[in-house]
Amino acid sequence: YLEELRAGISAKTKRPYSTRYIADHINLSSRGGESKKRGRGPTSAGPLASLLDLPLSELTPENIAAWLSTERQNRPTVTAHAYRLLRAFIKWANYQKKYQGIIHGDIAQDHNVRKVVPVSASKAGDCLQKEQLKIWFSAVRSLNNPIASAYLQVLLLTGARREEIASLRWSDVDFKWSSMRIKDKIEGERIIPLTPYVSELLSALAQFPNSDVNKEGWVFRSNSKSGKIIEPRSAHNRALARAELPHISLHGLRRSFGTLAEWVEVPTGIVAQIMGHKPSALAEKHYRRRPLDLLRKWHEKIERWILQQANIVKK
Repeated sequence: YLEELRAGISAKTKRPYSTRYIADHINLSSRGGESKKRGRGPTSAGPLASLLDLPLSELTPENIAAWLSTERQNRPTVTAHAYRLLRAFIKWANYQKKYQGIIHGDIAQDHNVRKVVPVSASKAGDCLQKEQLKIWFSAVRSLNNPIASAYLQVLLLTGARREEIASLRWSDVDFKWSSMRIKDKIEGERIIPLTPYVSELLSALAQFPNSDVNKEGWVFRSNSKSGKIIEPRSAHNRALARAELPHISLHGLRRSFGTLAEWVEVPTGIVAQIMGHKPSALAEKHYRRRPLDLLRKWHEKIERWILQQANIVKK
């Protein structure tokens, strides 16, 4: 199944499956027991691990419901994601001749199964408030690691997904025409404005001498095996502790962009296109693609407002 994902095309997006999607399958079905890369002790088993030794013929609604009831107790959001991956696998298996008939229909959609699927809800408070911007920026800009500092600020000021910014290459950044190409999990890629302050941050990083590790041209490079920034959470957590702010996840920074944009009354569709949200015809009556210069008008307005709240004067 994993080989099929690595080589196949998604029926939904008509594009190759993302590396993140494939990695989620691997991580959530991991049996655990390996040494942690960070911290001490062994890794925990993923929620799908307990199903690995179950014959396909025993993937019944009763067994899936029992599995969900157990896993949801300690990690409801991860279990909800694991359930969606299991559904995708069952659907795939039912299309394979050698597996047809072993699993009866889409059992993961059984009424009794769906009743115990946990709700994927965002954590309350996982979002920066207007009043917190000044101390957040102060703490993040004071980090010893300038790459992590710039990464976190760009994450907030673009509303992009954490991996989208981590995977940014210099070839994706156009300083001349003030644009950035983002690898998008929904549409493959999207072009967003390179706003003035973000441009300053990236220009400063471009002055750093290139290392042998950074042959891929990563904007946010590190000493990791891949050469790009892998785990910026530790730097963010240090900044939050210094600022005495409550915990905010990296995804919470993306959520913050969308929330803060409401203060400048940006049209919903503009924010959605910048963030790479799935188009919503209901939110806009009818969906339309805006040109880059129109996105820039609003994106720069959002950036100016956020920087004003943070008492940051652009150079």
